[in-house]
Amino acid sequence: MKLEGKKIAILIAPRGTEEPEFAKPKAAVEEAGGQVTVISLETGEAETFNNDLDPGAKFNVDKAIGDVSADQFDGLVIPGGCVGADKLRGSDKVVAFVRDFFAAKKPVAAICHAPWTLIEADQVRGRTLTSFPTLQTDIENAGGTWVDQEVVVDQGLVTSRNPDDLPAFCAKLVEEFCEGKHEAQAENA
Repeated sequence: MKLEGKKIAILIAPRGTEEPEFAKPKAAVEEAGGQVTVISLETGEAETFNNDLDPGAKFNVDKAIGDVSADQFDGLVIPGGCVGADKLRGSDKVVAFVRDFFAAKKPVAAICHAPWTLIEADQVRGRTLTSFPTLQTDIENAGGTWVDQEVVVDQGLVTSRNPDDLPAFCAKLVEEFCEGKHEAQAENA
């Protein structure tokens, strides 16, 4: 169990997070022995979607964002979904939570539209990352370098483009969470 004893936070929007981008990383962390805490804007149930439009499964939220801090966790997963990612980046508490992971040099994994939250947290400047292709200009305007690759790792930051990349994304995020803190992770925090 590679992640035995590791506590990993995973964000989910109340509605709109892409189901496989939430469910598969969560399962990968749990299969590797990590303990996952599902965090949203509020407690209760969160409704996911598939392809941004089709209803997906509902998931229980363990903690509201106002009741947690980055120092309680060893790593963070931010799933995508256009609507869900937009809701998450609109929360000052979520943005501060994300920024605190970088300040603490802890690994972060973001897929698809999730880098919008990284942009809001001012954590893409000087980094190389990937995302859903429509975020390329946003990432570049925020000072990052965008590449079209299945998975990119930059000092503890793991990014991927879409659900097709989930096998590589999940493998890399488990690897980075195993490695733990990255000294260069806090350069933009």
